[in-house]
Amino acid sequence: MHYTLIFYVPESHLDAVKAAVFGAGAGRLGDYQQCCWQVLGQGQFQPLPGAAPFIGEQGRLEQLPEWRVEMLVPEAALGDVMQALRTAHPYEEPAYAVLPMLDV
Repeated sequence: MHYTLIFYVPESHLDAVKAAVFGAGAGRLGDYQQCCWQVLGQGQFQPLPGAAPFIGEQGRLEQLPEWRVEMLVPEAALGDVMQALRTAHPYEEPAYAVLPMLDV
């Protein structure tokens, strides 16, 4: 079984985060590696009291350019890939989704 990992990251850390998750086993498709799809968009968040934001400050709404990155992850590598994402990502709470892929 495979999953699709989707995450959002500022441009300053785009290459480092991709390298980390690729190194942990994500982004393989047949005879290809380091496969992903990415698009630049605009993220938004407001840090609450107690947060330690990488960008912005508590109580202030932030809007900034972020990359949305999607890639395949085999089930056997999912734990390592998620650990790599959390370790390499600059945000205190990285935004991501993991979706199961159907074999049709």
